[in-house]
Amino acid sequence: MATTSASLPSSKSCDAIKQMEIEPLCSPTGSTSSTLDHLHPRRRPIKKPLSAPARQQSFSREMRHAAAETYLLTTLSFKLLSYLGVGYRWIMRLIALGIYAMLLMPGFLQVVFYYYFSSQVRRSVIYGDQPRNRLDLHLPPRQDCKKPVVIFVTGGAWIIGYKAWGSLLGQQLAERDIIVASLDYRNFPQGTISDMVKDVSQGIAFVCNNISGYGGDPNRIYLMGQSAGAHITACALMDQAFKESRGEDVAWSVSQIKAYFGLSGGYNLPNLVDHFHSRGLYRSIFLSIMEGEQSLKQFSPEILVQVLSSKDVVSILPQIFLFHGTSDSSIPSDASKAFVDALKRVGAQAELILYDGKTHTDLFLQDPLRGGKDELFDYVVAFIHADDTEALAKDAAARPRRRLVPEILLKLARIVSPF
Repeated sequence: MATTSASLPSSKSCDAIKQMEIEPLCSPTGSTSSTLDHLHPRRRPIKKPLSAPARQQSFSREMRHAAAETYLLTTLSFKLLSYLGVGYRWIMRLIALGIYAMLLMPGFLQVVFYYYFSSQVRRSVIYGDQPRNRLDLHLPPRQDCKKPVVIFVTGGAWIIGYKAWGSLLGQQLAERDIIVASLDYRNFPQGTISDMVKDVSQGIAFVCNNISGYGGDPNRIYLMGQSAGAHITACALMDQAFKESRGEDVAWSVSQIKAYFGLSGGYNLPNLVDHFHSRGLYRSIFLSIMEGEQSLKQFSPEILVQVLSSKDVVSILPQIFLFHGTSDSSIPSDASKAFVDALKRVGAQAELILYDGKTHTDLFLQDPLRGGKDELFDYVVAFIHADDTEALAKDAAARPRRRLVPEILLKLARIVSPF
């Protein structure tokens, strides 16, 4: 574990930042419990099997949704290609991504089987009125008491994020009696950054207001984001804190979030534009995602926290934990260091946990697929169960997690990873 001190911005730059008119990033609306009841009735100890017509109707709904998603994905892919053009960097990374996925396929297939056939997964729960406003719930095997909840937002360079990417994390946390709500959100070019923040905030509101119907404890909710998802959730968190400090009506409260976990995220966009360009996320595309260069500061949590450094804002922020690998080439670990330093300067509770030699995907993919001990996973679980002695005892006695991919394939995947 290590932290570094970022240099303070010049007085000139501070004055420029303070002159920015900070507007709310989004205006989420919460879903009602009646919507939840309509979609998924409360679970009962004994559940009658579906009749043949009911199974056929359920299957038909799944097929219609799959067809709609396929059509949407195809349309958006062609639209995205029109933005990308023929670029050497992104073509090479696309090829590397295909090889990377093939090497990890033994693990992916097992996760896919769990995702589609496990009774513990509630797929595509609707939380809003947009096509991507859906979430997956990963439930523990036993619903004997109210469980803590992790709201997870996956990454994907703001372009290829999908809720199912959180299935491995959901499965493994559910085994430790933690509910995971994996949120989907509009990707570019279907939406831009303000749409993504709005979607995520609306999804958070839905979980906060309705998770008790699924056996979750509304007083023990944790927010987690990975890569681009870490950036989006941090934006949503800062925006919500700003709204609450001004006394605005909100659909969920920052006080409902016990802690925020950010994995391999970037929190100062002006500092990352050139880096992303060199990695194949070209400046023109990135600025289109972020709604122009003039909006970069507005969607940079590290900058926002310095602008919104009033005691009213800082006092309602939850504990913030940032995790980053020191060998991350997609988003350098300095991004998390600088954000933690900025948070500490304004009096927020923030901690940086660095993992020596870990890459952008080690923390989220290779290490969980490897099975056995996982420092990041164990840290998060221990923190969530810190006040539950019975859960801590179960965690200590839990069997080591099963390996899903042979070590040789993991090492090869690490070499060819485009991330």
